[in-house]
Amino acid sequence: MVLLIHHPVSPFSRKVRIVMGEKKMLFVPKEEEPWRLSQDVFKLNPSGELPVYIYDGNVVAGNYAICEFLEEISKDYKLLPADVKSRAEVRRLTEWFDDKFYREVYRNVVYEKVHKRFKSGQAPDSRILKAGLNNLNFHLEYIDWLAERNNYLAGENFSLADVAAAAHLSVLDYLGDVPWEGYKNAKLWYSKIKSRPSFKDILKDNIKGILPAKHYANLDF
Repeated sequence: MVLLIHHPVSPFSRKVRIVMGEKKMLFVPKEEEPWRLSQDVFKLNPSGELPVYIYDGNVVAGNYAICEFLEEISKDYKLLPADVKSRAEVRRLTEWFDDKFYREVYRNVVYEKVHKRFKSGQAPDSRILKAGLNNLNFHLEYIDWLAERNNYLAGENFSLADVAAAAHLSVLDYLGDVPWEGYKNAKLWYSKIKSRPSFKDILKDNIKGILPAKHYANLDF
């Protein structure tokens, strides 16, 4: 049995779930609130971060480690290209979203609107929120530019870069904070991602206490 400790508001959890969906790997989900983690999570992953992947009593913690692990054990379907140069580009873009996008957008928007609300009952800081939403436009411009030149973000084929970008954006889209209308190429790219079978469960996600945007599960926006 494979157990995945995750939460819908965690983009890294969504990333691993999409990867497992693409590879048709089954798992049993267990939710843990990232703003109120149990001691069990810290025992499994001392960093106290989600997701945590458990199989046959073994633990793989951290989204990078889990995704690389899943890529290595999967024989039939790969999300990293065989070509060295192409693989480097996929990893570059994956890091862009898992690091740069996370710091500049996710932490300024989702932490303010969701984490603070459930952790301490505080209202979001409007200055921080505004900075995050401004940064989001910069990242959407980049996605729009990439999507105009390629079938997918890192080239002609769907890859881990698309998974990472969509995982992060999907949390923002759940909250209704993505101004898709100003970025037609990014919107078309995301509609392709939303239509993939691996995204089906992501579109069913529910963050307790927060309703999704009306268009969230609509494949055609």
